[in-house]
Amino acid sequence: MTLVFDEDKQNRKIIELLHKEEEELVQMLAGKYSVEYVNLQATPVSSDALRLVDEKIARDTQIAGYALIDKKIKVATRNPQDEKVLAVLETLKTKGYIPELYICSTLSLEKAWKTYKDMSFAYESKVGSLEISSEEISSIIEQAKSLPLVIKILETTMSGNKSYRVSRILETIVAGSLAIDASDIHLEPEEKYVQLRYRLDGVLQEVTRFDNETYNLLLSRIKLISGMKLNIKKDSQDGRFSIRLSIGDIEVRVSILPGAYNESVVMRILNPKSINVSLEELGIHEKLLAILIKEMDRPDGMILTTGPTGSGKTTTLYAFLKKIHNTQVKIITIEDPIEYHLPGIVQTQVNDKGYNFLEGLRAAVRQDPDIIMVGEIRDNETADIAINSALTGHLVFSTLHTNDAAGTFPRLIDLGVNSKVITSALRVAMAQRLTRRLCNVCKKESPVEGESQKEIETVIASIEDKSLIPVDRSKMWVAAGCEKCNMTGYKGRIGVYEAILTNQKVEDAVESNPSEREIWSAAKDQGILTMKQDGIIKILKGMTSLSELQRVISLED
Repeated sequence: MTLVFDEDKQNRKIIELLHKEEEELVQMLAGKYSVEYVNLQATPVSSDALRLVDEKIARDTQIAGYALIDKKIKVATRNPQDEKVLAVLETLKTKGYIPELYICSTLSLEKAWKTYKDMSFAYESKVGSLEISSEEISSIIEQAKSLPLVIKILETTMSGNKSYRVSRILETIVAGSLAIDASDIHLEPEEKYVQLRYRLDGVLQEVTRFDNETYNLLLSRIKLISGMKLNIKKDSQDGRFSIRLSIGDIEVRVSILPGAYNESVVMRILNPKSINVSLEELGIHEKLLAILIKEMDRPDGMILTTGPTGSGKTTTLYAFLKKIHNTQVKIITIEDPIEYHLPGIVQTQVNDKGYNFLEGLRAAVRQDPDIIMVGEIRDNETADIAINSALTGHLVFSTLHTNDAAGTFPRLIDLGVNSKVITSALRVAMAQRLTRRLCNVCKKESPVEGESQKEIETVIASIEDKSLIPVDRSKMWVAAGCEKCNMTGYKGRIGVYEAILTNQKVEDAVESNPSEREIWSAAKDQGILTMKQDGIIKILKGMTSLSELQRVISLED
């Protein structure tokens, strides 16, 4: 009989023996140091305890937090008397924790440290609040400044163990959107895959595709942190959560809609950075800007800005408030939600428990305000109170859903507002759209010729105030694409605006329940640019392109 020596088996036995000897030695040292022994091979490691000590510090000091009950944290180490270990314990104490020290083997520490890899970058401090504490997530926001890099990071994250890393996948998706200034995240299930898209500067861009198994785990995670019901799959749901970063809190509004293959998710990123824009930076033409500033100096009246969802109305309202705010006036806002916190201003947020725009406005007028901002006028009662507030010594800012500035007047009449008081209260009706701004790095000059020239010259001819027309109309610029703009040719957005003032001609027209065309006819001699005219001037100045303007508004009459 021939005996075969199994070297691998023998090596495993030697390793097991060494590990056993180390465990026995550590148990002896526990008595010497008067510290309790723990074997983390047989003890579950709490990720909440582990994350309280950064991975690099934990490895350098040979330490691992493994259990957390209230503020008591159990900490394991190889050397309980090491000065570095004691320093970590003191740091935990300064943060309000009560550390309890245990001694363990190297193998125990390595088992605990492996948990860092699969651990979520975040923890929930309360329902609807996602605390991002990992430096790695922050580094994604800082470094992933291009879409290809975000895609690479996402695909690497998704290639791991899905069941353990679903939280990390969600956080990486959100961090990637913040890194490239995306406004929305779309998760769209198809039959065999799920598509992830970001909305960049108002246009959706495909990011990656992944499997349905991962999506089901991700969907549950999104519902959980957004305060939604996990067992509801055939009805729409809305929720929200906030992300706490060093740069400040970022609100995420979540909408879930049942679809053919699975539930579809859209997450809107309400990043304060994206709406922290001054009035002068919005792109409002100098003539209209001067009119708005003059009207905002009045103690009463209403300024309405209109447009579809996503046209930048809220950003404009915030710019108004920042421009007019000083210590001598009281400003109250009623918003849904509060997207940007303004110091020195009383901001309130509507909810689904009875505090809506109407109730908020009723309460606001009892607070002795000088200026009131109502996020949106949706019904007759809100419109009535807003109009009356503007007539009784308050300056009111609000938004309305109409296609253009002229549509403001018929819309208010449809809401039941007396046509005779509309023009007494309403100072300016403004409409706006957002167009993508051409990338200054790669935009290319192009001659104005052919059909483009006809379209441009037709609009230019309709401008009443000829002093606003650019002298050089022979060239425009088109999108090219480079790394700085994620190969789109555009970087950032700029508004196109129009406005109508309520003068005598407009007032006379409004009293007869007019159409939009009749309102425009009455306002023609005001000489304020329409959105078409404003857009064409921005094209000739190289701010945006003709194709981009045509995407957001029609240039035909």
